[in-house]
Amino acid sequence: MVEKIIELCARNRLLVILGVGFALIASLVAIKHAKLDAIPDLSDPQVIVFSEWMGRSPTLVEDQVTYPIVSKLIGTPHVTDVRGFSMFGMSFVHVVFEEGTDIYWARSRVLEYMSGLRGGLPEGVTPTLGPDATGIGWVFQYTLTDKTGKHGLDDLRTFQDFTLRYALGSVPGVAEVASVGGYQKQYQVTVDPDRLRAHGVTLSDVIDAIRQSNNDVGGRILEFSGREYYVRGRGYITDLGAIEKIAVRGNGGGTPPLLIKDLASVRFGPDIRRGLLEWNGEGEAVGGIVVMRYGGNALDVIERVKKKFADLAPSFPAGVEMTIAYDRSGLIERSIDTLKHALTEEAIVVSLVIMLFLLHLRSSLLPILSLPISVALSFIPMVLLDIPSTIMSLGGIAIAIGATVDAQIVMIEAGHKRLEHAPPGADRRRILIDAAKEVTPAIFFSLLIIAVAFLPVFTLTGQAGRLFKPLAYTKTFVMLISALLSITFAPALADLLDPPVRAVRVRGAAAPEVDDRDRSVRAGIRDPRREAPGQGVHAAAQRRRPALHADHLPQHLDRGGQAPAPVSGPHAARLPRGQDGVRQGRPGGERHRSGADNHGRNHGAAAPHKRVAQAPS
Repeated sequence: MVEKIIELCARNRLLVILGVGFALIASLVAIKHAKLDAIPDLSDPQVIVFSEWMGRSPTLVEDQVTYPIVSKLIGTPHVTDVRGFSMFGMSFVHVVFEEGTDIYWARSRVLEYMSGLRGGLPEGVTPTLGPDATGIGWVFQYTLTDKTGKHGLDDLRTFQDFTLRYALGSVPGVAEVASVGGYQKQYQVTVDPDRLRAHGVTLSDVIDAIRQSNNDVGGRILEFSGREYYVRGRGYITDLGAIEKIAVRGNGGGTPPLLIKDLASVRFGPDIRRGLLEWNGEGEAVGGIVVMRYGGNALDVIERVKKKFADLAPSFPAGVEMTIAYDRSGLIERSIDTLKHALTEEAIVVSLVIMLFLLHLRSSLLPILSLPISVALSFIPMVLLDIPSTIMSLGGIAIAIGATVDAQIVMIEAGHKRLEHAPPGADRRRILIDAAKEVTPAIFFSLLIIAVAFLPVFTLTGQAGRLFKPLAYTKTFVMLISALLSITFAPALADLLDPPVRAVRVRGAAAPEVDDRDRSVRAGIRDPRREAPGQGVHAAAQRRRPALHADHLPQHLDRGGQAPAPVSGPHAARLPRGQDGVRQGRPGGERHRSGADNHGRNHGAAAPHKRVAQAPS
């Protein structure tokens, strides 16, 4: 099957080159859409459930919130672990799923099971799901500062929470924008207990009055002169004065009602803080953390966020500046550049070694071209299988580079040898096809064996599997693609890049070409005074040139006639009559028999008289 593929590709060079060209175009598109990141994602598939019950102790939160949620979610399908964390006023539940579980399927299952908790949690506790992100989703962070002093920390935090966060949340690939630092502005009502006691009002009366007054209500429609008018009651609080004018209790007898300002003071103030953001030793600042969505391209998301900041910059309040605090794109680009340089240097070294050993520039172009093609085509399955380009996946490509050109080198060397021994006028393409069919199948299967050697890595699970599987995938992709190119692309280009036929040794010539070593060996064997040394030399000559194939025989045997076949030792007396050590027939069927072994057993003794049988001329 492999030989038929080689034959087909060698005779349809144009189709093969066009196919490789289209594959290269697809690989360029795949490289453009490949996910780039410096850090491989080792986090488990998990969903985080967050609940807030402010003012309660961790023990109460554990008993009333965390434990009911954990008990409900422990039976969710494909769940391996449920971990609950309780702290002051907050509860976190991490639901860990099996390896390979789709994160959005897991989130839908958690929501389904959480719907059965209605009524089982304290009033005011509403569990929410965390962002659909992973542990490496923290890709960008920025700070907001105002060196002019026109805006305080509360103003910067208000701008961050109500303007900037929503604008950045609309960027594709962003799962969440978390605000950090500053003060969250509040309407704060400070009640005077003495006034409450004097008017006979409780604290709950004040709270209920404020809650009921901060609301809009709707009415019916009134029609006048062919027009409809909507009736509504507007009660949303928009300033401090609106709170001060809220009536807590009405007094009869024409006396004015009891208002909030009669019982308390109203002002803006900050919420209780559990942390702060300090920037460069210059003081506090307000910032935001951009969290990338699960499965996103970190480099693209960061570029979109920067572009969004550039669009929003003209609308910033006067004096407010945005400063980048953390940008992973620099780390990604440096990591990719490091690997690019390593791959380039490795490719250059491999190319120089190929040219050094082949000593033919045009022939060395075949493995040199196959090297980048194999690397480029490996990005197609990477994109199809959603494997990001990280330091691990690109490291697998670097490991496989050295072995990708073995098949082409062996095939070129075999073609060179065939062309050297080819007679003038031989079909050059036929010679190269036969050479490729002779050696390429073995190299093809050897490359497959190298690729299969990494299969145990795919059995790894957990963090080890998530760390090493991308490396095994990319290494296997490169090896399989190089094996495929060795039986398709290489035979198609061999006719273009291999040297022309050079008749180094012409078969069938009238005068046989016998080198000096052959003459010295035969002279030593035929000379009775040098028979003993000649036996050892002849044995060495036979080991150097065994009778396995016609290419390994002296050139004059290719004529199909008889040739001298020296035979020494006691076996010569048992040769069939009329043959004298010569077997007629096609070249390669000749058998040499020697008494070298007997000579080895009698090493050091006087050599007995040997008979030399020689074929007639």
